[in-house]
Parts: sequence; C-alpha cells; structure tokens
Amino acid sequence: MKKFFADFKEFAFKGNIIDMAVGVIIGGAFGKIVSALVEMIISPLIGLLTGGVDLSKLSVTLREAEMAGEEVVKEALVLNYGGFIQAVIDFLIIALCLFLVMKAIMAAKNKAESLRKKEEEAAAEEAPADTELSVLLEIKELLEKKN
Repeated sequence: MKKFFADFKEFAFKGNIIDMAVGVIIGGAFGKIVSALVEMIISPLIGLLTGGVDLSKLSVTLREAEMAGEEVVKEALVLNYGGFIQAVIDFLIIALCLFLVMKAIMAAKNKAESLRKKEEEAAAEEAPADTELSVLLEIKELLEKKN
C-alpha cells in the first residue's frame, strides 16, 4: 500500500502533471472568454448580417406539444440546432487562437534555435584558433627550455 501511495505521489506532483493542470484551468478560462466573444460580439454581428437572427435561438419543432386543456400531456419535441452552430463557431475561434499561439511559439523557438546554432558555430570557429595558438605557445616554451 505504501508503494501505491508513493507511486501516486510521484505521479501527481511531477512537473508535467502540474503544468497540465494549470493548462486545463487556463484553457477553461480561455474557453469562457471565447464563448463570451462569440455570444456577445460575433453572434450579434452574424445576426445583423442575417436580418436580426439570433443563432442560439434557432430551432425546429419536430412535434408540437399535446395539450389537454391547460395541462401538457406530451412535451414538444424541439431540435435546437442554433446552440450547436454557436458551439461550432466557439470551437473554430478557439482552434484559430490556439493555432496562432502555437505558430508564434514555434516561430520564437525556431528563432532561438537559429541564434543558438549561430553562437555555437561562432564558438566552434574560434576554438580551433585558440587551440592552434595554445599548441604554438607550448612549442615555443619547449624550444625556449631546450635553449
């Protein structure tokens, strides 16, 4: 049982798990921001372009409610496809934002690697000169000691 808890502790407190948890929390907050962007800015603009249609309210009634006087016998069967359209727009915006962020991160990473390689190449070019100079100095010292 001790080994189980030790293994769990090692798993739970590894850097990758903590990083992943932080990513999930930030992702949830980012999702809320994107949902607000779609709901409060993009959907009204689309509604304006489509003549005042609110995407989230789009639906088709498949079966009307059955009533017995004031009492509902069977609920109406409604297909709310507007919410699905809104969720697809949310997804596309989140995917686009993540794509742009990842593209920026990869560009920065590639630039950093390029700079590192240039520095390594410059250091490699300088190293042989230093080595040759040190060998020549050693030969000079040996010749001086002989004389």
